[in-house]
Amino acid sequence: MSHYAKVRQGRVVDVIVASDSYMSKFVDDTPGKWIKTSYNIRGGVYYESNHSAPASDQSVINADEGRKRKNYAGVDYHYDATNDAFYPPKPWDSWTLNTTTYQWEPPVAYPDDAEHGKEDSKVYTWDETNKKWTHTPA
Repeated sequence: MSHYAKVRQGRVVDVIVASDSYMSKFVDDTPGKWIKTSYNIRGGVYYESNHSAPASDQSVINADEGRKRKNYAGVDYHYDATNDAFYPPKPWDSWTLNTTTYQWEPPVAYPDDAEHGKEDSKVYTWDETNKKWTHTPA
């Protein structure tokens, strides 16, 4: 099964799971276009199912049209037709879109001591007013 995003005027309005054979016969007379997307791609990197590490073989991105669209599409995501890429809504006004990964980046990097999975890692939230990460005590 594959995932397909319904794109209307550059915005994802629906995402469904369907077989490629179903989609090849599917008739949809509502405005927009169905575009294949891959659940396992983030930032232009392919991940094996249920893994947090990138797949060792990245050539799969070019083998399947849905896997070369930078990110898995979600409802309200944007679709850049010129560069064939999905990306999420902008989280904060100060963040900028990285046009290589199609991920939003803050003006200040996320703190190093916040690595996921570490016992002593800290949790931070973005403070848009002061344009910085703020430690959130547990």
